[in-house]
Amino acid sequence: MILLIKLLLAHILGDFFLQPETWVKEKEQNKLKSNKLYLHVFIHVILTSLFLWDVSLWPIVITIGLTHLIIDSTKILIQKKKTRRLLFFIDQLLHVGIIFLCFYLFTENIFHLESVITESNLLVLACLLFLTTPTSIIMKTIFLKWNISDLTKNNESLEDAGKYIGILERILVFIFIVSGHWEAVGFLITAKSVFRFGDLKESKHRQLTEYILIGTLISFSIAIFTGLVFNILN
Repeated sequence: MILLIKLLLAHILGDFFLQPETWVKEKEQNKLKSNKLYLHVFIHVILTSLFLWDVSLWPIVITIGLTHLIIDSTKILIQKKKTRRLLFFIDQLLHVGIIFLCFYLFTENIFHLESVITESNLLVLACLLFLTTPTSIIMKTIFLKWNISDLTKNNESLEDAGKYIGILERILVFIFIVSGHWEAVGFLITAKSVFRFGDLKESKHRQLTEYILIGTLISFSIAIFTGLVFNILN
């Protein structure tokens, strides 16, 4: 397992610490003609070699180097402004996937899929997935009773910011409950109340205040209930 950690460390250093933003922009502008593209791949090869420090593991170094060049080249060729965010995550998933594949194919550290796909892990995955889009849809359906668009039409905010904040807070509450840190849930509620106090004070709108309060309570309640169910079933 230490070898897998070394490979992941080499990737993190090479992709995030040793790749300045100027290199990224230069690659996007000059694409395959960019010397920064090949320098970036060379750095990954050097880092992987240094972390492994074992000549017998040269197939891993070669594989990671070549696949990194192919993945990054494909990304900068097909990337558009609208797809930049999506391709970034796909790019990282592919790189990490290659690292796990190399670890599985070129070492004696057998990676058993059964050790990952356990009943407990599947239950965690199900709970986390439920707390994202499904819960957002449930809350949206609950609020169909009121015309929320009229309450928030003059409220300037980032697009879908409330949705992502809700998902993150529910996941955090779930993690706190599963790990037995109920006090952290109280801290999170307090912290959100402090941040929201300014909005509620400035709005001077009782209906908007009630909407935010109801939404927060429902969101936290669903997360707490999901955490409790997990603890009972696990």
